[in-house]
Amino acid sequence: MRRDLNAILDYVAQLGELDTAHVEPMAQVSEVLASSSQTASEKLSVLREDEVRPSLDRGCVMASAPETDSVFFKVPKVIER
Repeated sequence: MRRDLNAILDYVAQLGELDTAHVEPMAQVSEVLASSSQTASEKLSVLREDEVRPSLDRGCVMASAPETDSVFFKVPKVIER
């Protein structure tokens, strides 16, 4: 794990060396999605409104899964302790 963490920290150090003097900071991804000709309120409306919708039927989903216990998906163990 130490090797992986050091690799991440080395990468972050490389990013810190980049010249970002002329890069405008971004606070929202939606600012990139909207064109520069739109107003601030139009830019915020790029993404859809949240709305409550019915979810998938559990029985149908479980029926198409390779292995379940009728409530949860069963998956192979991937982490050994």
